[in-house]
Amino acid sequence: MKLTGRRRHLYALAATLAVLGGSAATYRAMVLGFPIAPGVTSSLWTVEARVRFERYTPGPAKAHLAIPGDLPGYGVLSENFISRGFGVSVNEEEGDRIALWAIRRTEGEQSLYYRLRLFRQANRSVAFPAPPFPPVPELEEPFSTAMDAIVADVRRRSADVETFTATLLQTIASASPNDNVRLFLGDESDPFAAARAAQTLLAGARIPARVLHVLPLPSEARQVEIQPWLAVHNGKRWLLFDPATGTRGLPKSTMIWSWSAKPLVQVSGGSRESIEFRVSPSVQDALSLAQQQAASHGSRLAQFSLLDLPLQTQQIYTIMMLIPIGALVIVLMRNVIGIRTFGTFLPVLVALAFRETQLLAGIVLFSALVAVGLALRLYLERLHLLLVPRLAAVLTIVVLLMAALSVLSHRLGLETGLSIALFPMVILTMTIERMSVVWDERGPRDAIIDGLGSLFVAAIAYGVMGLPILKHVAFVFPELMLLVLAVILLLGSYTGYRLSELRRFRVLGKGSS
Repeated sequence: MKLTGRRRHLYALAATLAVLGGSAATYRAMVLGFPIAPGVTSSLWTVEARVRFERYTPGPAKAHLAIPGDLPGYGVLSENFISRGFGVSVNEEEGDRIALWAIRRTEGEQSLYYRLRLFRQANRSVAFPAPPFPPVPELEEPFSTAMDAIVADVRRRSADVETFTATLLQTIASASPNDNVRLFLGDESDPFAAARAAQTLLAGARIPARVLHVLPLPSEARQVEIQPWLAVHNGKRWLLFDPATGTRGLPKSTMIWSWSAKPLVQVSGGSRESIEFRVSPSVQDALSLAQQQAASHGSRLAQFSLLDLPLQTQQIYTIMMLIPIGALVIVLMRNVIGIRTFGTFLPVLVALAFRETQLLAGIVLFSALVAVGLALRLYLERLHLLLVPRLAAVLTIVVLLMAALSVLSHRLGLETGLSIALFPMVILTMTIERMSVVWDERGPRDAIIDGLGSLFVAAIAYGVMGLPILKHVAFVFPELMLLVLAVILLLGSYTGYRLSELRRFRVLGKGSS
């Protein structure tokens, strides 16, 4: 079927709206980290590194601390440098971030603090550059012969870089290593001895490797120790190994502090330097965390968010953003299924009122008001009033009925009746007026069918708009309303049969067969 220019324009407009809304929502969810589901919480850790050293005589001092850069699997919410009288700067050295504290004159014991707040960000990956193949270390005897023997033995028992590394680490970590391995271990009290030995032996096999500093993130606040880890490049990507066991992979609650084997702390102008780490975990609402993250990154999209409005205004928009979803339900019910209703906005607004009165009580109250109001409206028909005075009279009757029903419910101890005031008075007035007109023109049967259809569609819309995930998505991702608008525009061009009409034309189908 050939498309007309008007229909092509409609499809292009709907596609543009859908792409704009979907792209903005995807960016807000995937990049800024706004949660798609309501009530999601995120784990948050506060890591504090304390550097201490002493200066025995007055004079200048400098302290270097390797600090995290890009963290795979984690996002940084904030970082702070705390010291008294020291100047602080952050520099890049060989791909690592180095914090430098400096002071012109100091004396005695000094304490410097680095505080980092980070959260888990599973979709965050960091691509570190591939290193060149290292040259074979030139070692003196007997180290050279021992390295050749170890490399030859491990290569014979492995098939690729991954299995070579695992086999080598298991050989080093053996409870009774052979004499060749002992030459490379050195001080067994050094936790980094096995990792450095593995790096040297891997270089003997021309396999790129780096010794990492990793920090565990416990589930309770306590002091933790930095741990060695080994990163090996297989020509395509970095593989991480535990040098103590040869197990591949980094534990879930562990962060890479530094990709360098250099000491974390270096002090000039002082002595007896040391570092200790303390980690304090916490849980925070994922939506609040995403707002803080977006603010720290200066995101333009996050600045135009309903979440930045005053709380009172936010409460209003949590309801208003559901109206387009309710309108979409009405369009589907009327144009696709074929249910008859009194207008489009009546069922949506009645569905919003049901959110406060609850469905069953709301249907009873609404039906009672409309029934009594319709009876009085039919009585007013005998007076032959003009249109505007008649509408004003019906509005006055509706207000009096609502007030009387509320007072009666209160006297009977039925608190549900007090919520009758949540029904829009103008909508009730127009409903009564429309029902009376249909009653006169097409008879009571059509009036009752349209009224019941309106109640049924309002109940469906109430159920859809009451879904927690839809309420959350409509408020947090308002750009998705462009997608709703695109669907409504496409449904507006639908001219096919409605489902309710299939029954009417069933006889014609039987006749043709």
